[in-house]
Amino acid sequence: MLRLKSGLWLLGFVVFALLPLVVTNPAYRNIAVVTLIFMACATSWNMFSGYSGYVALGSAAFYGTGAYTMALMANHLHLQGGASMFWLVPAGGLAAMLVAVPVGAIALRVRRHTFVVITIAIFFVFQLTAINLSFTGGTGGLSLPYVPWGASYFEVPFYYVAFAILIFATVLSVLVRRSRFGLQLLAIRDDEDRALGLGVKVFPVKLTGFVMSAFVIGMGGALYAMLQGQIYPQFVFDPIFDITIALMAFFGGFGTLLGPLLGGLVLESMQQYFTVTFSSGSLGSLYLIVFGALFLVVILFMPQGIVTAVRDWWVKRAARAARDSAASDAALAGGSH
Repeated sequence: MLRLKSGLWLLGFVVFALLPLVVTNPAYRNIAVVTLIFMACATSWNMFSGYSGYVALGSAAFYGTGAYTMALMANHLHLQGGASMFWLVPAGGLAAMLVAVPVGAIALRVRRHTFVVITIAIFFVFQLTAINLSFTGGTGGLSLPYVPWGASYFEVPFYYVAFAILIFATVLSVLVRRSRFGLQLLAIRDDEDRALGLGVKVFPVKLTGFVMSAFVIGMGGALYAMLQGQIYPQFVFDPIFDITIALMAFFGGFGTLLGPLLGGLVLESMQQYFTVTFSSGSLGSLYLIVFGALFLVVILFMPQGIVTAVRDWWVKRAARAARDSAASDAALAGGSH
C-alpha cells in the first residue's frame, strides 16, 4: 500500500513537471498556472483551517497583501520585468505573515463561529483600505513592470515557480500533520477545552498555524500579480477567493492532505476552462451550474469529501474481502475434516 501511494505521488509529480512541455497552447498553460496557485493556497489554508477546525474566510487579505507587495516593491526598486521579479514572491509571503500576526492575535481570541465572522470583517477592512489609499492606486490599481517574454514561452517560468510553491505547500502540510505541533492542532479541532486541559498552549498553537498558512497564500498573490501585470483591489482582495479555496478543501476532503489538491485541480481548472471557452454570451456562467451540480452530488453522497469517501470505501472493501477470505478458508478447513 505504501509503495502504491509513493508511486502515485511520483506519477503526479512527473505529470505536472512535464505538462508545460506537452501543452503548448498559451491559454491552457495560463489555466495550469492559475490552477497550481489555487491548489497551493487551498493546501496552505487547509493546513490551518482543516487541521484546527477554525474556518478562516478572510485569507484574501493575505493574498492581496502578497499581490500589492510584489507590485509596490517592483515599482519602488525599478526592477526590469523578467525573472528577477520572482525573487519578490517570497517577500509577498513574508508580508502576508507579518499582516497575519495582528489579524490572528485579534481573531483567534474567540471560538470558531465568531472567528469566521471576524475574519470576514477584517477582510473587508483590508479591501476598503486598498481602495481608498493613494499609494495602492485606489480603484485604478497598480501596473507592474512589463515582462518581455514571447507568447510561446510566457507562461512556462510562471508555471514552474507556481509548481515549486505547490510542492513547498504540500511538503509543509505533511510535516505539520506528522509533527507534535500538528497533533496539537488536531487536538484543538477535536475538543479545544480538553486540549487545553491536557496542557496544549491553545492560543500560541492556533496563532502559529494561522501565520504559517498565510505565507503560501501571500506568495500565491505575489505570483498572480506578476502573471497579470496589473492588479486591482477588488480582484486581489476578492471575497470569492476565500469561498473558492474553502470549497476546494471541502470538496476534496476537509482536513486531509490530498483533498485540497484534488479540489483545487478539479474546480479551478474547470472554472478557468469554462471562463476561457464560454467567456461571452449566456454560457459565460456555465461553470456555476456545473459547480452547483458537483457540490450537490458531494453533499448528498460524500459529505466528508471525495478523498475521505474513497478511503472509507476502500477500507470497507478490504475488510469485506478479508472476512470473505477467512470464511472461505474456514469452510475449506471444515470440509477437509
